[in-house]
Amino acid sequence: MMFHEIRFPANLSFGSVGGPERRTEIVTLTNGHEERNTPWAHSRRHYDAGLGLRSLDDIAALIAFFEGRGGQLHGFRWKDWADYKSCAPSRALEFTDQQIGVGDGRLQQFQLCKAYASGPGRYVRPILKPVLGTVLLGVGGEPQREGLDFYVDPATGIISLTTAAGPGAEITAGFEFDVPVRFDTDRIAVSVASFQAGDMPQVPVIEVRP
Repeated sequence: MMFHEIRFPANLSFGSVGGPERRTEIVTLTNGHEERNTPWAHSRRHYDAGLGLRSLDDIAALIAFFEGRGGQLHGFRWKDWADYKSCAPSRALEFTDQQIGVGDGRLQQFQLCKAYASGPGRYVRPILKPVLGTVLLGVGGEPQREGLDFYVDPATGIISLTTAAGPGAEITAGFEFDVPVRFDTDRIAVSVASFQAGDMPQVPVIEVRP
């Protein structure tokens, strides 16, 4: 039970600051050229939950959530308001948003994922924490019915088809998702006077990996 399937209050995460981090190792050669490499296949997201606090009631809610997770002990779900859908933020979800696999007549399980493409670069991010009730699925261009044609594991992001898709059939999905995170501190320091004067406490949150 190192992860609690509970979302950090979305109204508090709305004003947070954060995003993805990459790790790049750069070696400068004697001729001035560089060699660049990365030990990370996937980016890791960081956030500051303190910036979303607007009242003393918000602080009380934060402290209760912090204590309920035991500080850094248990992970939880986090809504990244800048990136929580399989499509653009202004669009409605469609089952054709993302391709998550291709049928072969045997395989029945597929991992939800989201592709980020820009120019020649493309990154495919595994989606581990879909929001239950938001997942739309298509097989070969035809919409599928959750509970009849497929099932979703909200704890892993794995889609299970009741019947294997035919060879070459594209499996597509649209969904909302959360980020699996934990607090990156075992201490929260809050001064009521400082908060009322506009000084926000720092509450770092970091993405966890399976």
